[in-house]
Amino acid sequence: MTADPLSPRGMAADGNGGAVRTIQPVDEGAPPAIRLAGKGALPTIRLATILGLLATAALLGVVSATAGLGVAGWIVGLATGSAATALLVTARMRSDQPAIHPADWVTLTRALLIAGVAGLVADSFDRPVSVTALVTLSTVALVLDAVDGQVARRTGSATPLGARLDCEVDAFLILLLSIYVSQAYGGWVLIIGAARYALLLAGWLVPWLAAPLPPRYWGKVVAAVQGIVLTVAASGLLDRLTGMIAVAAALLLLAESFGRNVIWLYRTGAGARTRRALRLAVTAASVVIVWGVLVAPDRLSQLTPAAFARIPVEGLVLVAIALVLPAWPRRIVAAVAGILFSLLTLVKILNMAFYEQIGRPFNPVFGWVDIGPAVGVVRDTIGATRTNIALAALWLGLILLVGAITAATIHITTAAARHRRATVRELAALTAVWALCAGLSLQLVPKSPVASTSAAGLVVAQVRNTQAALRDERSFEKALHRSDPEASVPASDLLTGLRGKDVIIAFVESYGQVAVRGTSFSPGIDALLRQRTASLARAGWSTQSAWLTSPTFGGISWLAHSTLQSGLWVNSTQRYGELVASSRFTLSDAFNKAGWHTVSDDPADDPSWTVGKTFYHYDQVYNKDNVGYRGPTFNFLSTPDQYTLAKFQQLELGPGHKPVMAQIDLESSHIPWAPLASMVPWNKVGNGSIFNGQPARSETAPTVWRNANTVRQWYGRSIQYSMNVLTSWVTELNDPNLVLILLGDHQPHTIVSGPGANHEVPISIIARDPSVFKQIASWHWQDGLLPDRSAPLEPMDAFRNQFLSTFGTASSQAARPRQ
Repeated sequence: MTADPLSPRGMAADGNGGAVRTIQPVDEGAPPAIRLAGKGALPTIRLATILGLLATAALLGVVSATAGLGVAGWIVGLATGSAATALLVTARMRSDQPAIHPADWVTLTRALLIAGVAGLVADSFDRPVSVTALVTLSTVALVLDAVDGQVARRTGSATPLGARLDCEVDAFLILLLSIYVSQAYGGWVLIIGAARYALLLAGWLVPWLAAPLPPRYWGKVVAAVQGIVLTVAASGLLDRLTGMIAVAAALLLLAESFGRNVIWLYRTGAGARTRRALRLAVTAASVVIVWGVLVAPDRLSQLTPAAFARIPVEGLVLVAIALVLPAWPRRIVAAVAGILFSLLTLVKILNMAFYEQIGRPFNPVFGWVDIGPAVGVVRDTIGATRTNIALAALWLGLILLVGAITAATIHITTAAARHRRATVRELAALTAVWALCAGLSLQLVPKSPVASTSAAGLVVAQVRNTQAALRDERSFEKALHRSDPEASVPASDLLTGLRGKDVIIAFVESYGQVAVRGTSFSPGIDALLRQRTASLARAGWSTQSAWLTSPTFGGISWLAHSTLQSGLWVNSTQRYGELVASSRFTLSDAFNKAGWHTVSDDPADDPSWTVGKTFYHYDQVYNKDNVGYRGPTFNFLSTPDQYTLAKFQQLELGPGHKPVMAQIDLESSHIPWAPLASMVPWNKVGNGSIFNGQPARSETAPTVWRNANTVRQWYGRSIQYSMNVLTSWVTELNDPNLVLILLGDHQPHTIVSGPGANHEVPISIIARDPSVFKQIASWHWQDGLLPDRSAPLEPMDAFRNQFLSTFGTASSQAARPRQ
């Protein structure tokens, strides 16, 4: 049976594996008696000493011959084996039962196996070691842990010392495994291995922590879980994320067991001074929690130490109320305040996430529907199982957070009422300081006054945002159902300036202004765009560019797609749902009505996506399942841009085809931007199997995302890849009737764009026919694929009307009323 490695020294046991509390009368004033081994026991003890030393050398020799063992491994392994043997022998010689019992041989065997583990772990800092050897030795040692207790009980040789030795062997194995796993998962794993020794050290400093503990079966289970989980993590059978989640879960179990032991020891042994110090510590922690909740900003970029050096007026009001209310009303007010503070914290966390992901605060009315698509992206990126585990951990964290904040609020009000006189003095002093800082408008950081009212301000802002959201919904509904003059234009007058052309609208994922202006990665993209502009010109193609303001940021690309197509500002999932449930006239409808064959091609789309047919009315919809891709997976989806374009050309642009209008979404520049595909010869693309092996030669997303600068570099590379593929495809296709509208859907994630970035994205037109550019001369776009800051800027929802007006007949333009 596994011993609890958190049990402090002085623990008694029911044998080599189970802890019990035995009390024997002792003379507390006399030094502990040491009974030396009798003559009959000495031969067995000497034999154990000799066999332990020889077995250690033999085991390390086998490990060295089969798996390899360096000098460091030999030194550490011999030292561990020798120390374990000496510890067991010395302890037995000085015990009240000076003999080597049958269970001790099992414990000694486990200790020697762990000496092999110690040698391999020592070697792992300098070179790769045999994972098979390390896991095998650890597994056998764990299995034998269930044997020594059984042997002790069946042979009648169970002793408290045997249990103590067994406990120390368990703890040392867990320490070694945590050291090894921490090299892959991070230093936080060392907490598992250090917990036992931290408690021992604390017991030397705080005597009541060294008292014996009662037997707890749950403690033995937790100890076994630590060893098993760390062994599995060391084996490499789990991917890094799953392994880290498993080890974190084991750490939580250990923390629970650790906490329960400490609480029991505190209740049974702590003195008055300790209890007073703990009450002060709990009160201080409660103040820190509530203070932090009230003054914490709702943007990660503002999360600095100076942001917490403020005085929250809400906290002062809470304490003042606690001082004047009777006990039961005070508890009710404190509980309600704790729940409200928890909700406030949730709003701040959501605001942080929304600002980071999509560049705007959480909408209290419609923001909830944006969470589902975000979870969907995560699920597509890391898989359903790991996403579900992460969601479960998130819910658990939120529950614990609400509990901690509520408990802290109740504790503060209770402590304030208990120490009324001292609290009144302190409250008066803080209120005076708050008033002085408010009068002086004192700020340690911009927009963060020391006299803080930020919590109340956030509540007011949420109320106003709710009112604004409801007004906005009514306004959008009116615009959505207003008469649309574009829908009434006769087919004969629609898009006459593009008759016979293949019109492609290509959205490049996350292609924002930061890609081409003023960032560490933009020079490489700018150089590529200038080069591709020149090569297109040599091949007879002209290019012009400008800027559009996207309705979204960092994600939710379909908001940009629908805004461009519908001519309405679709900046939320709520608006998108209302739009696609309507009969709004879109660009795809216009081309369809005018006689084009309309196509949607998005390799990220699920086959269940029906909006392409029901709202956009595409004649053909391509998704990840119907384009015949047989290659590997890149970043969050499978199909690289080069395959998307090659397959589209094969399926839709064959000889004698009907003029095509298509929206193609190029996803290789989608977050997390790794692993990234590389170009192959166009005539070798085939079914995509040529891309096999490319993900293995690229960096993985977890590796890239360890450093923000690396993330930005890989974002830049992904944009270069997508733009290179797209412009190369234009010259490869060499369709004189091609009109390509190339644009970004939104700026990239905040880690790339930076806090407070705008929503501007580049848009370009590539065509060979000069008449196309004559018709858009009034747009005043700039030549080339790289617009400068003086290029025209329009909101994305203005594009539909401008496009239909420019390429329609003069009579239809005159008939359109001004909007």
